[in-house]
Amino acid sequence: MNLSFKNRIALHYMIATAIIVAIIFTIVFIVVKETMYNNIDRDLTFEVSKHSGEIKLLNNTIKFSNKAEWEEIEHREIQINPVFIQIMDANGKVMDKSPNLKNDQLSFKDVNKFGTHFNAFLKDKTIRQIQKPIESKGEIKGYLIAAMSLESSIMVLNKLRNVLILSYLILLSVLYFISRYLAGRSIIPIKNITNTTNRITKNNLNERVELPIYKDELYDLSSGINKLLIRIENAIERERQFTSDASHELRTPLSSLRGTLEVLIRKPREHAEYKEKITYSLTEIDKMTETIEQLLVLARLDSSSNKLNFNETVLLPTLVDDILLRNNKDITFKNLSIHLKTDATKDLLVKKYYANLILENIINNAIKYSKDNASIHISISSSKNRLICKIQDEGIGIKPEDISNIFNHFYRSDALDHKDILGNGLGLSIAQKSAQAINATIKVESTINKGSVFTIIF
Repeated sequence: MNLSFKNRIALHYMIATAIIVAIIFTIVFIVVKETMYNNIDRDLTFEVSKHSGEIKLLNNTIKFSNKAEWEEIEHREIQINPVFIQIMDANGKVMDKSPNLKNDQLSFKDVNKFGTHFNAFLKDKTIRQIQKPIESKGEIKGYLIAAMSLESSIMVLNKLRNVLILSYLILLSVLYFISRYLAGRSIIPIKNITNTTNRITKNNLNERVELPIYKDELYDLSSGINKLLIRIENAIERERQFTSDASHELRTPLSSLRGTLEVLIRKPREHAEYKEKITYSLTEIDKMTETIEQLLVLARLDSSSNKLNFNETVLLPTLVDDILLRNNKDITFKNLSIHLKTDATKDLLVKKYYANLILENIINNAIKYSKDNASIHISISSSKNRLICKIQDEGIGIKPEDISNIFNHFYRSDALDHKDILGNGLGLSIAQKSAQAINATIKVESTINKGSVFTIIF
């Protein structure tokens, strides 16, 4: 059965309610039935007790002592629900009976099998009977039987049963439509979610699902979808940023490389000229390779799913030594003096992958922008359970108005004034992203023509 979600909710609600109502109606019917039988049984017990004192035993016969009085009462009064009384001997033979039985007689049944109260028939009419043994000197002489008609009680029970069944069917019909209405109201937020998500496309990711008023499961669903949309939007934005950055940064060196190669094939050249142009081309290829690698690093840092994959730790002084060793050629070429000082009193472990990206780019910039024969001071200390690494150079410095922009992609302060210093403006962006990945902080202080101080707090 292929039902809609609204109809399934209505059906399940109706089934659950139907079961509960059926149980309640059944209990009501049983309680009324038992109450009715208990009242009749109580009346029969009273009648038997009352007439037990009117029995007279003579030899082997059992008779009523006031039968004439009963007959007189019958002529004077109309009995709405008459009580039938009958006496039987121990063998089941009728000894005497009330005048209202006339030519009829009450049935005799085994008390051990049927109990003291049981249903029987009189003239095809249902009656309720009670049998009480008549004892004399510890010996059962016979039985006193009392009976009352059950026809009116059965009629009431049948009417009650029919009313309950009819009410049950009507209730189910009404309940189904009410359930569909309530289910339709309940899924309105789901319809809103569906309509909103259907409107969202790759070029329209800024739309969000409206949050319900009540903070229930639908609120959590809507909030979860909005968070998912934010993640998707950020992922697509990173993709667009990567494409834009790559095309922007690779277009210039590719154009330059193409122009150089076109010049080379126009006419034969001297060996030295070929060597010069090829060397230039290789330099441009190296620049493009470095740019692509840095863009890939930025893309990896933007992906939060990769942050858990780089948890290897390393001693901070050891990491700084390794970075200085890798840059030893440039340090020697510029005749720089490196001063490393460690004052930390706590564990000096940092996450290797991210710390390496941070320090590699900042130390590389310190070397790149330092003047010849200058000094670079690197200090490592600790404070309030945090490691602090400070890198101070004696380079060209950064303008105060440019400090807030140096962590942006491809931003270089006074790039045109320093064409001889190679770079693409991605190093500090990588350092900043890496710091954010491990909750580190990078602070910058700089003075033009005096140098810069980068403080990294791990």
